[in-house]
Amino acid sequence: MPELPEVQAVAERLRAAAPWARITGFGQFRPSTMNGGVHAPGRRIESIDRRGKNLILRLSGGWFARVHLKMTGDLRVLPDARLRPQTVRAWFSLDDGRAVVLDDPRALGRISLHPEHEEPELFQDLGPEPFSPEFTPAALYASSRRTARPAKIWLMDQSTVAGLGNIYAAEALFEAGIDPRRPAARLSRRRVERLHAAILRVLETALASVRAAYERPGAFSEGEFYPVAVYGREGQPCRRCGAAVRRIPQGGRSTYYCPKCQK
Repeated sequence: MPELPEVQAVAERLRAAAPWARITGFGQFRPSTMNGGVHAPGRRIESIDRRGKNLILRLSGGWFARVHLKMTGDLRVLPDARLRPQTVRAWFSLDDGRAVVLDDPRALGRISLHPEHEEPELFQDLGPEPFSPEFTPAALYASSRRTARPAKIWLMDQSTVAGLGNIYAAEALFEAGIDPRRPAARLSRRRVERLHAAILRVLETALASVRAAYERPGAFSEGEFYPVAVYGREGQPCRRCGAAVRRIPQGGRSTYYCPKCQK
């Protein structure tokens, strides 16, 4: 699933291409993909934002489109609305002949349109953005005191920090030297401070990598250019100590870690 860096890269690419374009129509190939598309025609795309793993297309007249890319989605601008690939599931036609399309091979992505007054309630369960003033070592430590869950599961909860997912949670825990199975409430303040710094470092590196990925034509791959230390490297030597990287199931996902470096 695209995480914060991938979604941010999509937002930045759209920001350069779509604002102030007027939507003239919409379409979808299955009813579940888009909800409320009837409210889009006639409105201009005024800005593109991101909240956690959600894209927000702010429209004129006090409306916005929320887009969640799910596992394989991508939101991009096509130069010709008529030339839609078979994997496009929904689209907004623009007044200059282009189209903003949800390209999604697995057809899991969703678009919904809302009046702007619904935004606070829609995102009320999301935690702070990693690069926001609200995401401090003290706030992360306070969050860790309120749960008995393992550190990895706690980090992936979007109420802890918005946008962090499986890949970068595993990488941040490795950077901080924390065993993903360790209960979050048992982490010392110093270790949580180290984890906070690791999250920011990992996301900064990931943002640079996915921005580079979008300089190429074609589809993108989650974490494509990120120099992973543990994710997806089961059985391979740890880049730091040489021990074999392990994989365990956690919360229905695979967790990768180094048994020697992470305690």
